[in-house]
Amino acid sequence: MDALAVRAVLARVPALCGAHVHALVAAAGGDLTRAIELNTLCSVALPPQAQASLVLPDEATLDSDLKWIEASGAQLLASTDADYPAQLRPLPDAPAVLFVLGNVRKLASLQLAMVGARNATPAGCRTAREFAEYFALAGVTVTSGLALGIDAASHEGALRGGGETVAVCATGLDTVYPTQHAALAQRIRANGALLSEFPPGTPPRRMNFPHRNRLISGLARGTLVVEAARHSGSLVTARRAAEQGRPLFAIPGSVHDPLSVGCHKLIQEGATLVQAPAEVLSSLRIPLPNEALVRRGGRDAPPEAMDKGYEMLLDAVGFEQATVDVLALRTGLSGESVASILLALELEGRIASYPGGRFGRIP
Repeated sequence: MDALAVRAVLARVPALCGAHVHALVAAAGGDLTRAIELNTLCSVALPPQAQASLVLPDEATLDSDLKWIEASGAQLLASTDADYPAQLRPLPDAPAVLFVLGNVRKLASLQLAMVGARNATPAGCRTAREFAEYFALAGVTVTSGLALGIDAASHEGALRGGGETVAVCATGLDTVYPTQHAALAQRIRANGALLSEFPPGTPPRRMNFPHRNRLISGLARGTLVVEAARHSGSLVTARRAAEQGRPLFAIPGSVHDPLSVGCHKLIQEGATLVQAPAEVLSSLRIPLPNEALVRRGGRDAPPEAMDKGYEMLLDAVGFEQATVDVLALRTGLSGESVASILLALELEGRIASYPGGRFGRIP
């Protein structure tokens, strides 16, 4: 059996981790192609289910996997391979094999994980995009999970900044989940990498998402949580980052916003409160991007002049959500004027609309 086939076999073995592969290769005299020979298997202590799977691998499944690998251009990295991310090797549950679509070299780059709510607010998504773009301009690879909301916004921001991004998937790489991110996944592959420990054919099982989160935090120098509810899955990533000894950052929000509760809890427990992307980089001792690049990105351009009514209403909206009636009382403007100005401000990307006819300012 050649080396690729051995990697494909190892990738499907239950309860097998990176340390087991190291032991098998060492017992085989450093030769991966001999790592699953019977003599080798008998000399290494493995979990019973792993031992049984390796003694009698499923030939039909192996043939199907190899055909997909060839057709897709996927690369397989065993934990003993030089391109396997060094930052994952110390993890006690490091994957035995990783599937990669894209540039495997990007897995060794300086990475920052960004995670948050799937049902994120427009303001949260905008914040994620702006932070990710800034990190990209600083040469930092943004790593996330390809999920709806903050994850997608983080990938998009990194790409907008001309940088690279890594998506750690909770399915096999023959599937894009969610399906509406198919185009985004292609852009990530072209400007970074799609990564999974799950073999082709693995559907989006609920249990796989918290399991993959240890890889998002494990690949990164630090983890930033943008928005998170009290029981958000993002908090699982945050906990894994803390267990792995990686710095944890959180962006605060309104005390009335349920998507800020998780971030506030993390801050109470010791996460670093950040309000600007430069604070994250400074804390991690990563050089800040060239200011000329940042200005070309558009963030330093002065806002267009607004008349007094616009300025008054924008100040009245604040960062906590309010209805048209409340804003009319705050400003003394008519309801029709408030509605007209709100529409203009929303089109300019300065405020966002929320359920219940409420509006809130975008940072």
